[in-house]
Amino acid sequence: MTILVTGAAGFIGYHTCLALLGRGEDVIGIDILNDYYDVSLKEARLGELRLHAGFSFERIDVADREAVGALIAKNAGITGVVHLASQAGVRYSLVDPYAYTRANVEGHLVLLETCRGLEALNHFVYASSSSVYGANTKLPFSINDPVDTPLSIYAATKRSMELMSHSYAHIYGMPLTGLRFFTVYGPWGRPDMAALIFIRKILAGEPIPVFNNGDMSRDFTYIDDIVSGILACLDKPPVAEAGKPPSRFYNIGNNKAEPLMRFISVLEDALGEKAEIDFQPMQTGDVPATFADITETERDFGFKPTTSIDEGLPRLVEWYRGYYDSDQS
Repeated sequence: MTILVTGAAGFIGYHTCLALLGRGEDVIGIDILNDYYDVSLKEARLGELRLHAGFSFERIDVADREAVGALIAKNAGITGVVHLASQAGVRYSLVDPYAYTRANVEGHLVLLETCRGLEALNHFVYASSSSVYGANTKLPFSINDPVDTPLSIYAATKRSMELMSHSYAHIYGMPLTGLRFFTVYGPWGRPDMAALIFIRKILAGEPIPVFNNGDMSRDFTYIDDIVSGILACLDKPPVAEAGKPPSRFYNIGNNKAEPLMRFISVLEDALGEKAEIDFQPMQTGDVPATFADITETERDFGFKPTTSIDEGLPRLVEWYRGYYDSDQS
């Protein structure tokens, strides 16, 4: 089968491509390679992927209708789409909200409209986010909870993607599934996320910013568990039933809310260094806790996360030292 993976040079996209290639799929990767964070890291991921004969890549902006249309036209045999291209980051959405409407809203619409004509397409899976739960205070977050109180432009654009997908499933019968990811970490991770920021600053002897005075918890989910959920979902497209279109949402998380201070403690042990803490107030658009209810994901895909932060963080530190202590940085 041939799978289109958008955001292929990104953190989750890279690992997803590797997993698909590892099971014998042909993968077409696209990515704009923007400079939201270090482009050399994205290029290094692509370098690893290009070692595989089944991988091809084109540098494309998913919001570019002409470029995406041309790609799809010459690859009519695409059987699956894993749409991971996105403008990420809650806080940056306060700085450049237009980047989010272009990449997340316009880009998603372009892909939906272009891919709906693929006769061989079995399933279109896309990345949503735990951020859609917004101001919800009930824990754990369930896919049955209301999601009409986004606290950031990023969250609002992710919810918009879900709503557009439901419309396309209803109108055209496209099998579409949105995966609400919960705080992903692991090797080759994004340097703008907490785990990598903390590692870099602790090793440099700099204070680490800890928001809400440390009274926060996150459902930290290791990258291998995220990818296993993506592939399990991709293999089981939704079907229309009882007047319900083939559109679904699922939580992909570790099903455990870890206190941020314990996360830091485990990271200190893995590094063999103590962190200097810079306690700060809650940031605009942030939430104090995330916690995934994965009942439906377990039921429908047999999804069972297996990696705790006690296992995952040492693996991340090992990769970090190997990558950033080399000449690649």
